[in-house]
Amino acid sequence: MSHPIDSRQMNAFATLARVGSFTQAAKELFLSQSAVSHSMRALEADVGCRLFDRVGKKVFLTQAGEMLQMHSKKILQEMDLARRSLVHLGKWGRIRLRVGASSTACQYIIPEVLLEFRKHYPDCVIELEPGDTMDVIDGLKTHRIDLAIGMEIQSEHSLVFHHLFHDELKFITSSEHPWATLKHSVREDLIKQNFILHGRHSLTSRLIDDFFKEENLVPHTFIEVGSMEAIKELVRVNLGIAILAPWIARKELQLGSLVALSMGRRKIRRNWGILHWKERRLGLPEETFITICRSVTAKLMAPEVT
Repeated sequence: MSHPIDSRQMNAFATLARVGSFTQAAKELFLSQSAVSHSMRALEADVGCRLFDRVGKKVFLTQAGEMLQMHSKKILQEMDLARRSLVHLGKWGRIRLRVGASSTACQYIIPEVLLEFRKHYPDCVIELEPGDTMDVIDGLKTHRIDLAIGMEIQSEHSLVFHHLFHDELKFITSSEHPWATLKHSVREDLIKQNFILHGRHSLTSRLIDDFFKEENLVPHTFIEVGSMEAIKELVRVNLGIAILAPWIARKELQLGSLVALSMGRRKIRRNWGILHWKERRLGLPEETFITICRSVTAKLMAPEVT
């Protein structure tokens, strides 16, 4: 297996190929002309072919030299980019934070968190990866992300969980729905309802499926919708009922266009928090992000809309 070309020889080659003179290349590289000449002879011996034709004081690229020049430009550009990236990383505040979060958290929690976080770290490179709790946990395990906003899973012993808040799912109906007038759900009517739900492969959907199984109910129909805003609008016009956490529909509940009702004796409660790999030592930016998340979600959940 061949070994990589020496980076100093590559740099000297690229300079000589550009200026076409050993004297000028030596000046730009702050080396003696003999040092440049020796470096090029060593490079030609290493790659096994002649790279330059020497005509008097000028040098011209051979066909092999032209090929190497093409590659050298890309290689040196990548090396320069790597150096500049590391320089930026070494400066205060110039760091990277990779966050995974559910689409719900991305919509209702992350914007305010990032707005505040930017005040502390204006030059931070932030990467946001949307995904359900199980998706972001996979992102943590494969080191694609640094922190994840999701629900607690007791079986994940390789992760650290920083609690943010608890919530409880409720039936969300239109203000025109019969249950809204009664101010409570009717178990006997559940089987007749049209349910408008967000995805069918998320952790929350599994909790909802378990709820129906424990109640020995098979819902009448499901409408699967990928957008929380679309779900709320379909419920508002009374096309069905949803099962959501009230904080997701806070504005609509306050305006009275939607109504939140208890799901009865069986509750679906979730524990939200920030997760990270247990072996990962958090830096100050990550600790700051967690602190801001706690502040933002505390305001979001208090007072809780019911």
